[in-house]
Amino acid sequence: MAKELAYYMDLDYPVEVKRIKEEEGGGFFVSIPLLPGCMSDGESLDEAYANIQEAKEEWLSSMLERGMKIPEPVEQEEYSGKFIIRLPKTLHRALAQVSKREGVSLNQYVTNALAFTLGQKS
Repeated sequence: MAKELAYYMDLDYPVEVKRIKEEEGGGFFVSIPLLPGCMSDGESLDEAYANIQEAKEEWLSSMLERGMKIPEPVEQEEYSGKFIIRLPKTLHRALAQVSKREGVSLNQYVTNALAFTLGQKS
């Protein structure tokens, strides 16, 4: 059974918002990264949000009319926050020693190291 426009409009697609510099006209640029090319802008956040909802409806309608696949957002609850990893014993020992020296659990140390590394990539 084919999904209809209302189904997709009700999905919670993450919206990315960027402030436009005053020297470039000001306002806000908005996009829905999961829907390539679905973007808009507005002078205020409210206007930008209203405009991206219109753009989303047009984008989805166009895809449905052409019979194209529409990506759906992944629900947050699909991620438990827990995963198991196997690593060399020497790395395990080194991480455990550093976490002990820092006075935090191994879990907290690895979580902070991963978060720091991801932040450096952004």
